[in-house]
Amino acid sequence: METNPHNLNLEDHLCFSLYACSRAILRLYRPYLDELQLTYPQYLVLVTLWEKQQSTIKELGEALNLDTGTLTPLLKRMEAAGLIERRRDTVDERVVNILITKTGKALQEKASYVPQSLFDASGMSKKELGEINKTIMRLLHLLNVKDEK
Repeated sequence: METNPHNLNLEDHLCFSLYACSRAILRLYRPYLDELQLTYPQYLVLVTLWEKQQSTIKELGEALNLDTGTLTPLLKRMEAAGLIERRRDTVDERVVNILITKTGKALQEKASYVPQSLFDASGMSKKELGEINKTIMRLLHLLNVKDEK
């Protein structure tokens, strides 16, 4: 890999831009998530389950890019709050299925304000933000593929 001292300018670091932008978005989301009494990772679990209704811990971990050591305590807290149910698979007891409860489903409509807040605050169209997201997801996929090698 070729080194270049000019690559060390902060504004040229994509990782910093993504990090700072992510923090700004999370600050924007905070009041909405506080109102829902959710952390951001809990919100992401619910977003996934609103789409699928049910998932395994392994599938959630892959979808959210979280390891089971992070996900398991998070899911236990969500179950204690009545948002999800954890059930061992009847065929393979090693597999834990995660199901959304009525309480978890009831948050879906209120949670629609979370992504809407980004559209409103940014002044960008859904199409523009969608293109940015698609590019970032492509980069994430390419980096994950390199990790697997």
